[in-house]
Amino acid sequence: MFNIPVAHAHCDIPCKIYDPMVAQVSALSVARLVDLILEQDAANRSLEAENQFVRLVAEKEAQAKIVKHEISVIWGDYFKQPQIEAFPDVHSLVHNIMLASSKCKQNVNRDDASNLVELVNQFTSIFWSTKNIQTRRVVAPYPPALAIVQPILSDA
Repeated sequence: MFNIPVAHAHCDIPCKIYDPMVAQVSALSVARLVDLILEQDAANRSLEAENQFVRLVAEKEAQAKIVKHEISVIWGDYFKQPQIEAFPDVHSLVHNIMLASSKCKQNVNRDDASNLVELVNQFTSIFWSTKNIQTRRVVAPYPPALAIVQPILSDA
C-alpha cells in the first residue's frame, strides 16, 4: 500500500567510535548519588528536602539504566567472534553488570554501587584490550573519587 523500500540497519552508533566512557561516568554517578542519598536526614525532612531526595533517587535509577544501555550496545554491536574468543567471560561479565545495575536501582547501598563501578572497569579493560590499547587505573578527580580504567592514548 505504501510501497516503502526495505531499510537495512547496521549498528546503533557509527562504527569505530564505541567507548565505555559513558557507562563509566554513569556508574560513578550512581555511586555519587548513593552517597548523596545516604547523607539525607530522614528524620528531619522539609518539603524541599523531600523533593531533593526524590530527585536523587530518580537520577540514580536513570544513571543505572544508562549503564545497562551503554554496556549492552557495545556488547551487542561491537563484540564479535574474535573478541569473544579472546575474552570468553565477557558474556557473564555483561550479565553481572546488568544484575548489578538492577541491584543499584532496587536499593541504596554504597558497596553495590562500588561493585557496579568495578564491573564496568573490568568491561572497559577488556574493551580496550580488544583494540590493543593499554589501560591504567586512575582515581576520578571528583566525588565519589573511585578508581576508573582509562585508555593510555598517544599524543596527537
